[in-house]
Amino acid sequence: MDGHVNDPNGPRIRIRHLDETSIDFVLSNTHLSVANSLRRTMIAEVPTMAIDLVEFHDNTSMLVDEYLAHRLGMVPLTSHTVDEFKLTRDCTCADYCKECSVEFNLHVKCTEEGTRTVYSTELISSNKDVSPVTEGPDDKGIILLKLRKGQEINIHCIAKKGVAKEHAKWSPCAAVGFEYDPHNNLRHLDYWFEKSVKNEWPLSKNAQEEMENDPDAPFDFKAEPTTFYYNVETVGSLKPQSLVYMATRVLQEKLGGLELALDEDQNPESNANMDDTEPWV
Repeated sequence: MDGHVNDPNGPRIRIRHLDETSIDFVLSNTHLSVANSLRRTMIAEVPTMAIDLVEFHDNTSMLVDEYLAHRLGMVPLTSHTVDEFKLTRDCTCADYCKECSVEFNLHVKCTEEGTRTVYSTELISSNKDVSPVTEGPDDKGIILLKLRKGQEINIHCIAKKGVAKEHAKWSPCAAVGFEYDPHNNLRHLDYWFEKSVKNEWPLSKNAQEEMENDPDAPFDFKAEPTTFYYNVETVGSLKPQSLVYMATRVLQEKLGGLELALDEDQNPESNANMDDTEPWV
């Protein structure tokens, strides 16, 4: 699958594999800085929903409150409707409301002999579109804790919108594989080896996409990489194709803001009539 916007010489994306939780694609006709910016944006700047506040009404389990609160924060939540929520700093409410958060409740008590396992799917959500991620209808989700007879857990959680540069719990990515120049034609890597580079550093599958340069040919010091290989695995909060789309949108918005700021800085006359109460970028 190829994709480009109007300009045939502009960036192109070719999807090599796509499933429910991962996407493997090739980005070409662009600069290394753009490709790396896309990688970093997917990891750290695509918003998702995650539990941010935990109120403990009762906890007689073996896990202390802080430890359990951390585990709850790291539970991935479905975030396909994340754009419908506001960031806490942009909301006018005093603490939290339905426009910027989703409430979860968990109340479990072990009344039988043996061990009672508590799963993430037992969290009751106030919004059907935001719930713990599962791998199917029969999946119980992530194990939160285990209770013995007489032990009880009763908590109230608040999930909020955020990005991973604030905390890793908001990252939609489990891993992002990124590679360019698989044959090392540009000599961007200096391999450590004992006997043979080729035997000790096997090529990835991406090497099939490019030709290896003649080792005896003159080295081109001006050559730059233009093709980049991604293998993105999500935690399930977003569809992989949605993750890539949202990352490009965030990147475009940031570049648009930068362009606007530079334009206003170079043309201060255009701001002469601006109201003093309005912020100037």
